[in-house]
Formats: sequence, C-alpha cells, structure tokens
Amino acid sequence: MDIVLIPGLWLDGSAWDDVLPELEKLGHRGIPVTLPGQGDGAGSATYDDQAGAVLAAVDAAEGAPLVVGHSAASTLAWVAADQRPDAVTGVAIIGGFPTTEGGSYADFFEPDGDAVPFPGWEPFAGPDSDDMSPELKAEVAAGTHPVPVGVTKGTVRWTSEARHDVPLTLICPEFSPAEAQEWIDGGDVPELAAATRLELVDIESGHWPMFTQPQALAVLIDEATKR
Repeated sequence: MDIVLIPGLWLDGSAWDDVLPELEKLGHRGIPVTLPGQGDGAGSATYDDQAGAVLAAVDAAEGAPLVVGHSAASTLAWVAADQRPDAVTGVAIIGGFPTTEGGSYADFFEPDGDAVPFPGWEPFAGPDSDDMSPELKAEVAAGTHPVPVGVTKGTVRWTSEARHDVPLTLICPEFSPAEAQEWIDGGDVPELAAATRLELVDIESGHWPMFTQPQALAVLIDEATKR
C-alpha cells in the first residue's frame, strides 16, 4: 500500500528516511512529503499551500493510501480525511491532534520576522526528547527549516462530516493512550471526540519516533493499514 508521510514543524521529507525501508519490508511504499516552506525554498508558503501539497500526494498515490501526519501535521493528515474521505484507507497521527475548527494551524512559538525557526531543544526537555542522544539532537536540529508564519498562523477549516467516519489511529509517543483518552473525554480534542473509528495505540518513545524507533513505528503504521 502507498503511505503518505507528512513531517511536523521544521522537518522535511527526509525525516522519514529511517522509516521508509522498514515500511518496504512490510510491503508498503512510503511517500514522504516535503511541505511548501519546509525545505523546498518557498519562503512565503501558507497553510493552504501545505494542505494542497498533501492532497496532491494523495491524488498521485496508487490506490487508496494511508495518510500519516506527525505532531502539528496531524492536522494536515486529517485534511485528507476531510477532503478525500473516500480516497484514503485511513489516517494515522503521531503525537499530535487535529486543530479545532477556526483555530490556527500551529501558532505555538514566536516568529523571527516572517518565519518560526526551530527553538532548540529546551522547550522539549523531558519525555519529548529524553530518548534522543546529544548527537541525534544535533543532527536533527541541523536539518530543520524555519516555518513561514503564513503556515503557522493559517486558519483551519473543516468542511465534510464524512471525515469522522474515516479510520483514525492515534499513535501515542510521549503520552499514553489513557492520557489521550482523558483529553478527548474532557473536550480538549473535539476532532477526535467526534471520530467514530478511532484507535489509540502506544509506542515507547519520545515525540520523534521516526528517528528513535523507526522499526516500531513502521509496525504500528502497518497495523493501521489493516483497520
């Protein structure tokens, strides 16, 4: 099966390099997406540009792909469910949640001019990054790209109720499935609360399992294709 892989903030398609061969062993073709403004040289990209790139990848895939989004890009993966509910096998999101209707895509960090640079590892100290060596942190940081403000401050709109019936897998890295369920039950994640085919699965990792647990992540992605 084709699997569309969307990186989170600051990362480009190479974030999935260690996952691709693991997916291939399981019989899948990974399609990593380098989002506009995150490694393609487009400094003025918008949220809508990134959403369009995801839909273009879905449209170009063979058959009905699984769409995988990491962290903030969980929203972009859910765009595929919203705009192509009958053209995807399902969606898997890793360590993130789709933005609530009318909210900003990823307005979490202060911009520097017209872009939001990677803020370093201090904001992610603790469970997010405890499983990353200093060498890995340096390697990942060196490959990051500032994200255009037009992306981070973009307004998210949902259009199709059919998205709620698309199979959705939440892979829980630095938090547990039980914690995620508490947030859902507490009304913090309306998009997941409305999902009728949601499954929560655990992975023993920090926030970036594509770097620290690529084999285990590939197995969970493979399981999501079978739902």
